[in-house]
Amino acid sequence: MSSAAPRTAGQDHLWSVDEHLEDILATVRPLEPIELQLLDAQGCVLVDDVTVPVSLPPFDNSSMDGYAVRVADVAGASEEFPASLEVVGDVAAGQAELLQVGPGQAARIMTGAPLPPGAETVVPVEWTDGGLGEGPVTGMRARSLAPEGADGHVQVYRPAEARAHVRAKGSDVKAGDRALEAGTVLGPPQIALLAAIGRGTVRVHPRPRVVVMSTGSELVQPDEDLGNGQIYDSNSFALTAAARDAGAIAYRVGAVADEAETLRSTIEDQLVRADLMVTTGGVSVGAYDVVKEALSYVGDEDEAGSGIDFRKLAMQPGKPQGFGSIGPDHTPLLALPGNPVSSYVSFELFVRPAIRTLMGLDDVHRPRTRATLTADKALTSPKGRRQFLRGTYDDGKVTPVGGAGSHLVAALAHADALIVVPEDVESVEPGSEVEVVLLG
Repeated sequence: MSSAAPRTAGQDHLWSVDEHLEDILATVRPLEPIELQLLDAQGCVLVDDVTVPVSLPPFDNSSMDGYAVRVADVAGASEEFPASLEVVGDVAAGQAELLQVGPGQAARIMTGAPLPPGAETVVPVEWTDGGLGEGPVTGMRARSLAPEGADGHVQVYRPAEARAHVRAKGSDVKAGDRALEAGTVLGPPQIALLAAIGRGTVRVHPRPRVVVMSTGSELVQPDEDLGNGQIYDSNSFALTAAARDAGAIAYRVGAVADEAETLRSTIEDQLVRADLMVTTGGVSVGAYDVVKEALSYVGDEDEAGSGIDFRKLAMQPGKPQGFGSIGPDHTPLLALPGNPVSSYVSFELFVRPAIRTLMGLDDVHRPRTRATLTADKALTSPKGRRQFLRGTYDDGKVTPVGGAGSHLVAALAHADALIVVPEDVESVEPGSEVEVVLLG
């Protein structure tokens, strides 16, 4: 997973957003490929190209319920002068032995059944009397209810061109074709194709296991009563949901109190099920910012190359960040700030790309576009910081939602985009073109 330790810099170094992200992506590597059963591979990324071993469909088959006939036998057929053909039997889907259709004959055929030898086309049952001699019918009765329909004669009221209503062998994919390219994310349609060409297992990068943990003695689980000075833990829920949305298998750990040894032991206990760990809170400069206290000296006790580097980034929100690896397997750990908006913006910018990299994807970032700013007044941004404001995007326009405060969860819930204000811009006037990160 991790080929090198993260870079470090002096305590006063102010990292740019791009430097921090580059460090993360240079350290995190795709998970080793494994062979999985098809349904277990859902959401995973394909490692190798998949070649079609057998054509789809593997034989000519009917796309309709009707009668397999020769073209010449129904040429010129009409309701006034129907073609009368001898019915020689049924051809059902999955039937191994096929009937021979000769001149003046027809075989009753079901959708998906192979076209029998001698037949050149299929006449839908609605173009016939269904063998009942009572004019056009609307459907084919079950054989158990009308066994006489499989023999006798059928009246055909319309002609059919050659190979009408016939699905040709290989019309979907041909043997030797490339069915799926390496790098494809396997969703339901891709899994259907793999099953259709006979693949029961497939080699993929597994979905990464991400453990999310929030810190803070003030945090209370939803549905519990709040005491004085307490708030509900929303970060762990938001980030766990975000990790799942990114494609990971995510586990949420209940909030850990502000006690360094407790936090460290909890993290060590969770390492067994983590390809990536995410903490939120405790990375600033306060006396109770325990993530820094618990993890800043990990590299002294673990294998060489481990350790967490705590940084200040030239961004708002999300200035305090931590990144590194922990434990014997050098499991990557991203330590995010505790304010709800700061943690979520940090996730989108740094954690989501790390998850997508672990999955083996080439394109790991949210899509970006340019949009016209619609606002009542100019947006202000601190000099030297790249600011990410919440907004709603629609048809080339973006509108800010809420203010710049890093605690505004309600505004975040209505946003589907991040408005990016560069480091060298302190004011953005309405009508200006801005860069937008699309979240939805």
